[in-house]
Amino acid sequence: MKCDICFHHCELQENKTGFCHVRTIKNGVNVASNYGLLTALALDPIEKKPLREFYPGSFILSCGSYGCNLRCPFCQNYDISQCDLSKECRYFSPEVLVDEAIELKPQGNIGIAFTYNEPLMGYEYVRDTAKLAQEKGLKTVLVTNGCASIRVLEEILPYINAMNIDLKGFSEGYFHYVGGDFAMTKDFISLASRHCHVELTTLVIPHHNDDPKMMEEEARWIAVLDSTIPLHLTRYFPHYKEDEPATPIATLEKLSAIAKRYLKSVYLGNI
Repeated sequence: MKCDICFHHCELQENKTGFCHVRTIKNGVNVASNYGLLTALALDPIEKKPLREFYPGSFILSCGSYGCNLRCPFCQNYDISQCDLSKECRYFSPEVLVDEAIELKPQGNIGIAFTYNEPLMGYEYVRDTAKLAQEKGLKTVLVTNGCASIRVLEEILPYINAMNIDLKGFSEGYFHYVGGDFAMTKDFISLASRHCHVELTTLVIPHHNDDPKMMEEEARWIAVLDSTIPLHLTRYFPHYKEDEPATPIATLEKLSAIAKRYLKSVYLGNI
């Protein structure tokens, strides 16, 4: 069975996972092998997602599983995103996770964030949990690479209040470097920005996506969607397989100045 969750269109087989280590076939149905299986659970400041213009100063219960459909050489969470950790997880049903979030309200928690790995590879859990969370008066946040089909996005959109979407770079070549799909990500951002609060993040890596012309093209494209969409330009540090030196702060400041010609809110991160 060919998977329609993302651009890879893996040919799935019974009890064998696709490229993302998550999608599989069980009894003839495409399902997520990581449904409810969490590798990480933490109460984070909302700014850590990063979201700067969605309930600033609040906290949010952040959960992650395993698996991802990209292969970024600089992945910050490669130990959970790049492998199958199904035997090392703890199961949380949507009901249990929502109850955990409600119990944390006195500590400033406003809801649940799906983050750390790529949540949309197991979008069914996001959908079910977010729907229940909203019914209980909680806010829902999705942190994603945006490399998922419009069908998947449309299924979760009614239950998501805010997203931070990684716009990895702004060229086909750069998306080849991270193993993603440029067109799919742009389509995803375009639709999401019309239905919920969206902020974008670009991790700036020297000699890869720090070209001023690329940043100008990116900012102009975002501005056509909505010039009030916040853009986070984040400093990279060597990690996983990528050994380029850390991004100079001067580079971030230069790119920020370019982006601010078109966008109202540009934030620098990891500095």
